[in-house]
Amino acid sequence: MRHIVVIGGGIVGLAVANELASRGDRVTVLEKEGHWGAHQTGHNSNVVHAGLYYKPGSLKAAMSVAGNRSMIGFARAHDVPVEVCGKLVVATSEAELPGLHALAERAEANGVPAKLISAEEAREHEPEVACVRALRVESTGIIDFPAVCRALVARLADHDLRLHAPALAIRSRGGKVEVATPQGVVRADVLVNCAGLHSDRVARLAGLTPEARIVPFRGEYFELRRPELVRGLIYPVPDPTLPFLGVHLTRMLDGSVHCGPNAVLALRREGYRWRDFSARDVAEVARFPGTWKLARKYARTGLEEVLRSFSRKRFAESLARLVPAVREDDLVPASAGVRAQAMRPDGSLVDDFLVQSAPGQVHVLNAPSPAATGSLEIAKHVADLTRD
Repeated sequence: MRHIVVIGGGIVGLAVANELASRGDRVTVLEKEGHWGAHQTGHNSNVVHAGLYYKPGSLKAAMSVAGNRSMIGFARAHDVPVEVCGKLVVATSEAELPGLHALAERAEANGVPAKLISAEEAREHEPEVACVRALRVESTGIIDFPAVCRALVARLADHDLRLHAPALAIRSRGGKVEVATPQGVVRADVLVNCAGLHSDRVARLAGLTPEARIVPFRGEYFELRRPELVRGLIYPVPDPTLPFLGVHLTRMLDGSVHCGPNAVLALRREGYRWRDFSARDVAEVARFPGTWKLARKYARTGLEEVLRSFSRKRFAESLARLVPAVREDDLVPASAGVRAQAMRPDGSLVDDFLVQSAPGQVHVLNAPSPAATGSLEIAKHVADLTRD
């Protein structure tokens, strides 16, 4: 029986541990925080994605489409709240129609159930929406991802799960890997790094040179004071020249409606507010050449995102393109999330999941959305790599 140490107790780390345990391995999970799913898992939109946006043949596409099915199945089997509600992607002008049609073609290529509908048909789903045409995506759902984490933890009750256990040092010795923690040294046969916002740092601790650097982007949300304006999920047609989807409206399981996110550079790896600041984190971002190359490429977009961060009026105007009834005073601040975005030195954002291996080590270096949706599928892929 192998002993595998997994660093990171978010949904990806716990899913990997669960998959390894199901294959007969003994598992230790190290999580630096005091509860599971403390960061990206606990601060996302709780959407089970359909696999609509991702390049055909990519890991994101394959694992999102398969993950949609496996995650919904897991939730239903373990009494985790989930609802398959579908969503609308709406073109608000004729200029957006080519992008909408391209998205429909990508959905077909990825095997995602979706169809183009008229503005009148769109308003049958969302009476307040404004569009010239829309794409109806049937398999998108909403879920409680922290509850998924709790279900995974329950399944791992016979294994070694440690909270308040950051990895302080890592070394390989005698064919084993040793991880120093405040609770002592864990000695294992294989190391799996699922540390999310700190995945590149853990890789360097383990002696690996990571292919990309984690740059944190904060996504800020509002809650809609009048949730009756939105029945389900309403998304814009994404701009293919930009790395993020744009602000959208998402009905949650409790009936509330969350609006967002925008995307601004966080001043700390776990920087959920502007005042969350780390000199070390900012210095790392400033010294990284990719940061400045990205900033030059998206200077205007970045400025618009920052301005929207400080202006509720601008945020409301972005939402009103989709639902004209939304006003500035409808928006109530909600908790933000931070996306661990992997960036290469040339300033390009890593577009797909990125996993890097070394003898006795597997490092998940880029697992942004739809990683929560695809976590059970990512886990199978990572578990296979531990055998290579």
